[in-house]
Amino acid sequence: MSTSAPITQDVMTIPRKLPEGGKINLVGLTRDQLREVLIENGTKEKQAKMRVGQIWQWIYQWGVRDFHEMTNLSKAYRAELDEKFEVAIPEVVTRQVSEDGTRKYLVRIAGGHEVEVVYIPEEDRGTLCISSQVGCTLTCTFCHTGTQKLVRNLTAAEIIGQVMVARDDLNEWPIPGEPKNETRLLSNIVLMGMGEPLYNFDNVRDAMKIAMDPEGISLSRRRITLSTSGVVPEIARTAEEIGCLLAISFHATTDDVRDVLVPINKRWKIDELLQALSDYPKVSNSERITFEYVMLDGVNDTDEDAHRLIDHIKRYNIPAKINLIPFNEWPGAPYKRSSNNRIRAFANIIYQAGYASPIRKTRGEDIMAACGQLKSATERARKSRKQIEAEAGLS
Repeated sequence: MSTSAPITQDVMTIPRKLPEGGKINLVGLTRDQLREVLIENGTKEKQAKMRVGQIWQWIYQWGVRDFHEMTNLSKAYRAELDEKFEVAIPEVVTRQVSEDGTRKYLVRIAGGHEVEVVYIPEEDRGTLCISSQVGCTLTCTFCHTGTQKLVRNLTAAEIIGQVMVARDDLNEWPIPGEPKNETRLLSNIVLMGMGEPLYNFDNVRDAMKIAMDPEGISLSRRRITLSTSGVVPEIARTAEEIGCLLAISFHATTDDVRDVLVPINKRWKIDELLQALSDYPKVSNSERITFEYVMLDGVNDTDEDAHRLIDHIKRYNIPAKINLIPFNEWPGAPYKRSSNNRIRAFANIIYQAGYASPIRKTRGEDIMAACGQLKSATERARKSRKQIEAEAGLS
């Protein structure tokens, strides 16, 4: 990534009238946008607020895609909706299930592009890892996703559509009129898939507002974690406009090493990032910032690194936990995973300093669904091993 490149946004343009030869997709519109679109396509203004509430519940609470099944609307109005609108989500191209139960979906979006979505079941939760961009600009050298160039930002529809795809597959839409099952298979969202969420802020915000809306999917903001590599100007906005928890792809304790591992560091150095985290409006002992730290053999895994990491966090007084991530190797990767003993020693130093330091259990590795391994299967299939190694700087 060019360190002088401006932050770019693909702000979704809301279609006001019917696109030629097609229908307007209602998925991904905020309540205000949905109201505007309905009015501009024939819904009476006095009825619009009520119609928004009814349609919203059908789409996001019950998972209904067919307007004719929205039975608290008149038949004539349902026919009118069906003529002008659609409820469309990404198409599942492939679905893989790991030995540990992790599910990976390759989904196709507008333009024929593909992104990956991962569902990770655990005893007390089910976490969906969703993507915010096709490819990524960040070129983090340890990350397989980063070897795929950025194609475009996802729309709000394509982001929330990933959640809807997973709920379809998990058969988790409640049935209208039946008691609601409060046990959630999909209980958490992490924006840790393909892309940098804060380079697509507006669409990510709108999609997460839909996920949190109490009359729909209804996930608590504390069940959503946004992971950023450190787009400093957008960090405060995340708290103010989304309100979710924050995770930082930190991965190094000196600017020299982080410049290589996470090149965005050339633009916003460690101290500037730490100051933004210290100022994060939502941060508290009950809502700590998660520092993600991938363990790379001989690169960032020394005792000195562990002590420096603690010093950084203490110097800026940041309530934090540190997630240690054993490196997930991929074909042509320029790094090796730290040994288990080294990872445990690193974790122990952090723990002794009074910080939680869980070692992330690798999930879905057999289907390339583990952290840092996401990359569209078709894109991968088009490239030879030599090309992959060349992109990783090994040739």
